[in-house]
Amino acid sequence: MKKISVLLMLLLFSISFIFASGNSETMETASTGLKIAIVTTPSGVDDGSFNENNYDGCLAFVNNHPGASVTPLRDPSVTGANAIKLVKDIVSDYDVEVCCGYQFASITQIAKDNPNTNFILVDTFPIDNEVLSNVYAMMFAEQESGFFAGMAAALETKTGKVAIMNGVAYPSNVNYQYGFECGVKYANAKYDSKVECVEILSHAGIDVTGANIGGNYVKSFGDEITGKTIASQLIAKGVDVLFVAAGDSGKGAFAAAKSSNGRCKIIGVDVDQWEEGQNGKDNIILTSVLKNMAPNVERVLNEINDGTFVGENALLTAKTDSTGYVKEAGHNQLKADTIAKLDSAYILIKDGTIVPASNFGVQPDDFKIN
Repeated sequence: MKKISVLLMLLLFSISFIFASGNSETMETASTGLKIAIVTTPSGVDDGSFNENNYDGCLAFVNNHPGASVTPLRDPSVTGANAIKLVKDIVSDYDVEVCCGYQFASITQIAKDNPNTNFILVDTFPIDNEVLSNVYAMMFAEQESGFFAGMAAALETKTGKVAIMNGVAYPSNVNYQYGFECGVKYANAKYDSKVECVEILSHAGIDVTGANIGGNYVKSFGDEITGKTIASQLIAKGVDVLFVAAGDSGKGAFAAAKSSNGRCKIIGVDVDQWEEGQNGKDNIILTSVLKNMAPNVERVLNEINDGTFVGENALLTAKTDSTGYVKEAGHNQLKADTIAKLDSAYILIKDGTIVPASNFGVQPDDFKIN
């Protein structure tokens, strides 16, 4: 009887172990979350601006979903030539790829060939604006935030000379340029600012259609040396407020402003860049204009996770609180009167009364002021 009892106990133990192992495997599977890759421009996820803000959206999702993970990857080529190849090479390894920048517009065939992978595009739609079931593509009305930068610059300049410095003349950057020029034009008309937008002809931008659009372009998001050279040239021409939308090239402009002995303030881009502007006891940041990517990236990841995801090409604007400017105390140096005027303009942009020029609308010369 003792032998039978022992055998019975061993049998029961083995069965319970098998069930326990099975339950453990089930629990492990249940806890497994989305595997996310974020593919960026050469400046990577610590650029203090565009890429980092998208990464913050991924991190916010991961922090709220145990088991989920995000892997930063970057295309080291300055031109973005290898971006699509990188996306294709890793497509079978991840559930979601967050692709940051215009260079991912030609993702269409990869998305069609890999229907079980979802893609989040930031700053571009797929070529021909095709809507794909596994692609959420978001573009932003950067011209709105650029408009706020132009207004702020025009209302705060002491020399009457302001400028914008961009990286590459991709549509998003051209939107910033056109919006900035319209913001200056609006302030001149409404508040008699008499402000000039300074351009250096040798650094004019050539957009994706081959058109010369003026402005001041580094022609790279990863060239700090040229960024500093252009910014220094603009400061030498009397520019005392410089709006910088140039990725890592912008770090050169920050360096030029910090060494200008207070002659030039910077308007940051995409995110609050106050910390990057610290210069000893002083700060070179006048304000920053916003493109709220992080909350939108997190939102779409949540939709993928809970099964409500729908492919879409979405243009995000002030109406969804996706554009704006920093007016938080301690993170800007704007006069109270300037903030009040920006707030008034924000309402008019939100309701469609003010429509700044953009790649896909009127040109700056045709911008109408009511």
